[in-house]
Amino acid sequence: MLENISIEEIIFIDIETVPLASEYNGLNEKWKQLWEHKMRFQATNDEPAEVLYNRAGIYAEFGRIICISAGYVTQKNGDLYFRVKSFYDEDEKTLIQTFFDALKALAKAGKRRLCAHNGQEFDYPYIARRALVNNVLLPGIFDIAGSKPWEVKDQLIDTLQLWKFGDYKHYTSLSLMCELFNIPTPKDDINGSQVAQIYWEEKDIERIVRYCEKDTLAVANLLLKYKGDKIIPMENMVVV
Repeated sequence: MLENISIEEIIFIDIETVPLASEYNGLNEKWKQLWEHKMRFQATNDEPAEVLYNRAGIYAEFGRIICISAGYVTQKNGDLYFRVKSFYDEDEKTLIQTFFDALKALAKAGKRRLCAHNGQEFDYPYIARRALVNNVLLPGIFDIAGSKPWEVKDQLIDTLQLWKFGDYKHYTSLSLMCELFNIPTPKDDINGSQVAQIYWEEKDIERIVRYCEKDTLAVANLLLKYKGDKIIPMENMVVV
């Protein structure tokens, strides 16, 4: 499969998400009940629902997107470069719509595939679900109802699924994959577990955006490693 895919036709993405409210007590009673019901089937150590609320951002029903970074590979004088743009807005609907508009424009330029790490279980469905919640029409690449599994995998590439080689139980983080393949890690400032705190308490969206952009480059470099190609150095990342 990989030998038939040009790296320059892929858009590499990463998203950052946070809980809908800054803390459990910020929810109304109905949402508290819904969260508690959800956690009955997710909690493993009998922790109370309010303690587990820091996990809410990973569920599209209880969280929202605060940043989507999207990048693609270009060549200049034989060297590879990575151009990345981030979409972030306090209004999630505006954020998603702007991202979808960019996807449509890039598709006209021949970039019709997406790639993310753990995209099939997180990034892709999360974006689609939050789009529906915000009454935003899905672009063709996300409108996969009725598509064959191989058609979905062809347009929504997942570096984690490629690494699994059919092993459904195996999960490997992007950080571990970077270390394994000697890819400069994007985790040099914050990690995913700190995003909600930085967003709600420090209100530093720019720091989160930079972190998200580095992740997209890491995913691109991981796919380049899979293809047996040289990686793109961090200094060749261009933020637009």
